[in-house]
Amino acid sequence: MSFRVVRSSKFRHVFGQALKREQCYDNIRVSKSSWDSTFCAVNPKFLAIIVESAGGGAFIVLPHNKVGRIAADHALVGGHKGPVLDIAWCPHNDNVIASGSEDCVVKVWQIPDGGLSRTLTEPVVDLVYHQRRVGLVLWHPSALNVLLTAGSDNLIVVWNVGTGEVLVRIDCHPDTIYSACWNWDGSQLVTTCKDKKIRILNPRNGEVLNEALAHEGSKATRAIFLRHGLIFTTGFNRSSERQYSLRAPDALGDPIVMVDLDTSNGVMFPLYDPDTNLIYLCGKGDSVIRYFEVTPEHPYVHYISQFQTPDSQRAIGMMPKRGCDVSTCEVARFYRLNNGGLCQVISMTVPRKSELFQEDLYPDTLADEASISAEDWISGADADPQLISLKDRVFLVQGGYVSQAQSTTLTVTKKSNVLDKMAPKSGGPKTLSASTGGSAGASANGSPVTVNNGTSGGGGGSTSPANGTQQITIGGVSEQQFGELRTKFEEEFRKLKAIIVKHENRIRSLEATVKAMTDRGLTEVDGAGLAAPAATTGTSSSPAPASLPPTSDETTAQQQQQVAAAGDGGGNYRNSTLEPDEV
Repeated sequence: MSFRVVRSSKFRHVFGQALKREQCYDNIRVSKSSWDSTFCAVNPKFLAIIVESAGGGAFIVLPHNKVGRIAADHALVGGHKGPVLDIAWCPHNDNVIASGSEDCVVKVWQIPDGGLSRTLTEPVVDLVYHQRRVGLVLWHPSALNVLLTAGSDNLIVVWNVGTGEVLVRIDCHPDTIYSACWNWDGSQLVTTCKDKKIRILNPRNGEVLNEALAHEGSKATRAIFLRHGLIFTTGFNRSSERQYSLRAPDALGDPIVMVDLDTSNGVMFPLYDPDTNLIYLCGKGDSVIRYFEVTPEHPYVHYISQFQTPDSQRAIGMMPKRGCDVSTCEVARFYRLNNGGLCQVISMTVPRKSELFQEDLYPDTLADEASISAEDWISGADADPQLISLKDRVFLVQGGYVSQAQSTTLTVTKKSNVLDKMAPKSGGPKTLSASTGGSAGASANGSPVTVNNGTSGGGGGSTSPANGTQQITIGGVSEQQFGELRTKFEEEFRKLKAIIVKHENRIRSLEATVKAMTDRGLTEVDGAGLAAPAATTGTSSSPAPASLPPTSDETTAQQQQQVAAAGDGGGNYRNSTLEPDEV
């Protein structure tokens, strides 16, 4: 007799449940672009979705409490000149999001608390380097203001958003880059390419540490780093069947596991939860979400279950663990969009009877604070991401957890530029206080811009330690001199207003004078001079019809004609039919 032993796992009974329609988001015109992207990004404050937009690219940003039907004219983030292909929230600032577009530009935006009240078109900073469309944006997990972008020009660029500068340029890929992912501490990078190879890179110098054939199929492949160093990939075989694999970094060409799934043609996006080692596979056009658990025991990748829906999905986003509800044992939350414009909220829950905090389900998770600065990282320092406990944190319905970190505002600093023809004025740097929801763009002449989150290692801005006030340092004159210039301009405006009022009074006086002269019989009849009424000739005639009050321009013309008719004061009269004594 044989006994079938059931694998012991606390996630064996995880199930998905969709929220009611009134708790979801409706009437969203999700993008119809054919680019292989999730089109959705989520954090504990906001939900961002790439949407269809005429005249350029845009995405919508919604606070989590703004559920129901979204108005067709809802405010968008719409500064791109081409369709937006990818968006990513900054892991260290829940109000900052980066976007890549077909216009070859990467833009970094700051979203005010509470969402947008009007369409946002001015980014905090423009990152311009790629020559072709940018289809991938990815933030560093532990270094502040480090952003990775990849474009169809086969380049990977690592930016220091804090200075607007390019830190690293990687050009080892011969074809289009499909995906990229940092490892746990951001010391290595794994990429997949159209040449069917998977590569492990040193992100600081672009050195290829290892490479191998990923999947034999010609369709797009994806690869992610797991928390303990293994690599999980999805792709297609020669028969166009979808498959996934698990690999070790030092043996990329020899997969630990390679499993065929089905014959669907949609690219599968692996969404990974490092706290539970659960992987969720979501394919564009699929109607299911499959989830697996990765363990050290054979077969290493264990299928758990799947969440089935009646309609296919167009976009999907995963909430960070900071935004999950621990009171209901929620281990993951997905925002799934279908072709009809409905964004469905799906909660993945572990069934537990106790309402107490389940420490085995919620180990310390990723925090919203950076571990090191961009300067330290590019110098060779590595650090694991900061972790926080979800116990005793205040949970907001439809809003995630309240961040314990101080709310920060991006600070933009213009740096010196050799192309700038204007000589700097004497005095210190010019500073402007930045509002919480404000944003400033790069300079018109393309000078680099510094963005600082108000934390250590941020950038070149100044921060008040008392209240966290940030400033925008533009360069040129000091803040005191700027105040003096403002006072001077206000004084000039007051003088100009006084002059205008004086001229208005003079015009009214002249209009009254002309009207009085008209009443006495001096009126313009032929546009060339002033003529007396017919009564002066000694013959009777019908009275002339009354004329409309003259305008200011007509009044000026009449005055000039009167002066011409009156002469030069010496008895020399011009352009007049009147005799001198009659005048």
